[in-house]
Amino acid sequence: MPGPQPISVPLSEKQRTLLEQLSRRQTSPHRLVRRVKTILAASAGASNEAIARRLSLCRDTVRLWRQRWQDGAEALHAAEAAGDADKVLLARMEALLDAAPRPGSPGDFSAEQLTQLVSVACESPEDSGRPVTHWSPRELAHEVIKRGIVPHISPRTVGRFLKGGGSQATSLDLLAQSSA
Repeated sequence: MPGPQPISVPLSEKQRTLLEQLSRRQTSPHRLVRRVKTILAASAGASNEAIARRLSLCRDTVRLWRQRWQDGAEALHAAEAAGDADKVLLARMEALLDAAPRPGSPGDFSAEQLTQLVSVACESPEDSGRPVTHWSPRELAHEVIKRGIVPHISPRTVGRFLKGGGSQATSLDLLAQSSA
């Protein structure tokens, strides 16, 4: 017994031409090319199963991209009817075929806070009144909290940011030698 009919994917001639250009563009990421090929095959009437087999995808992935294209098709047709330039239409298509934002909590630290943390790590600990010659993640964590750069941060997190994670961060002397 056949399953439900897949969502149809009607494309205008201009959309088809732009998608074919996008699939042949050497700078297009592989994931984008696969999504474009999925849409082109779907518009040609291929089944989800056939597209999945041909592109080594699962049927749910093909179904997802058919649905995403249909959800954005009205806006694409409106932009095309409004006479948007090919470059603008191409950018809209790429945005439509781009991955959706992933769920999850935002980061705890801003880029500015991380920059300030690295800046403190480049200073000499003696300049901050610390009785050590090299920053350790624990000492650095205490210092950035004391300065009010961040309200809280663990030594482990400091180590991850500095790509060390060990008991001692890179010395100031080494930083000075590498930049000379």
